[in-house]
Amino acid sequence: MIIALAVGAVAAGVHPLATTNAVLNTVATVLLVAGWILIRRGHVAAHRATMVAAFVTSAVFLACYLTYHSLVGHVPFRGQGAIRPVYFAILISHILLAVAVPVLALRMFFLAWRGRFDAHRRLGRITLPIWLYVSVTGVVIYLMLYHWFPGA
Repeated sequence: MIIALAVGAVAAGVHPLATTNAVLNTVATVLLVAGWILIRRGHVAAHRATMVAAFVTSAVFLACYLTYHSLVGHVPFRGQGAIRPVYFAILISHILLAVAVPVLALRMFFLAWRGRFDAHRRLGRITLPIWLYVSVTGVVIYLMLYHWFPGA
């Protein structure tokens, strides 16, 4: 699916960094779900490695995202009608929650590093759904902007 997304984006003339961002969000989503499954099964070391990979993937995404928007600037949404408020509801909630993800993720790492696993687990119940939402909606926003409702 990721390869098909990238090939379709190149064919449609989408900037490579926009597609890279969508791919990184997809990878982060897979890593987050895998990390959750691993810890539920008691595989602590694998969970740790997977969550570090998810964090690094999200950090690389942020660098690519900032680079892309410094090069391209604002990309207007071209959809019309009832889809516009849907898009903007997704976008606004995505942005607001995306601001919280780095803070929550760093706090999760700190708690784990300090061995405060009860607090880590409690915060994880909040952090995981937010981080997943941000990663998934990042891909949805990409699809809406560049594939489902592309510019003229």
